[in-house]
Amino acid sequence: MIGSCFAENLGARLKQLQFNVLTNPFGIVYHPAPTAQCIDRIISAQPYTANELHQLNELWCSFDHHGRFSHINALSCIDLINSELQKASKQLADAKWLFVSFGTAWAFRLKSTGKIVANCHKFPSLYFDRINYIESEIVTLWSKTIENLKKYNTQLKIVFTVSPIRHLRDGAHENQLSKSTLLLAVHRLLNEHENLAYFPAYEILLDDLRDYRFYEENMTHPNNLAINYIWKRFCETYMTEKTMQSMKTIEKKVKAAAHRPIHNFD
Repeated sequence: MIGSCFAENLGARLKQLQFNVLTNPFGIVYHPAPTAQCIDRIISAQPYTANELHQLNELWCSFDHHGRFSHINALSCIDLINSELQKASKQLADAKWLFVSFGTAWAFRLKSTGKIVANCHKFPSLYFDRINYIESEIVTLWSKTIENLKKYNTQLKIVFTVSPIRHLRDGAHENQLSKSTLLLAVHRLLNEHENLAYFPAYEILLDDLRDYRFYEENMTHPNNLAINYIWKRFCETYMTEKTMQSMKTIEKKVKAAAHRPIHNFD
């Protein structure tokens, strides 16, 4: 599972139900470009080095990674990054499914290198150019990554989704343009490549549910009611009846294991 918060949510549920799943080995990534960069790096398994790190307020970080990898010690930061990279490289080589969740078409380009970053880590805005990818740029970029994936793992099936979480900091109109760009890009990729599929999480929230009572108070993130509904549709699409029965059994055991007694007389 790789990409936006939506991939994170699905991955957490699958992990809890004992599926063999690895979620966001680079942390949450919203834009298609750094998501592709992450996958290409996983395929190459090329270790990160200290000269790829940047420092701000005593913390060392990577522009390819989420803040959970940042560390006050550069070597510790590198060790954590490379440990996850090795794990991801092995997992992807044997995986049967790859779920990719795009969040936004708006990106931040590091002026010093021209590279699209996954995370700005609160560096001053003067370090970056804010740009909006167009459909053809995403298609060209991801066509290369898809070919790399097919060579790396011939059995792999790739499922794309567009996150239903709205990025209102970009502006309401800009968010709609962004999501439309992502939808068009994914549609073209599905038409141009085999063994690709699309799970309509965005459409389920906006068309099936179609009400603000399915959002958190911030009016951007789906609430538990919406997440449970999307999860149900996800399971209906990708799980067999036998798997869903096993999931119910495992869920009961997980809840029992998490139960804390009211009284402890030891």
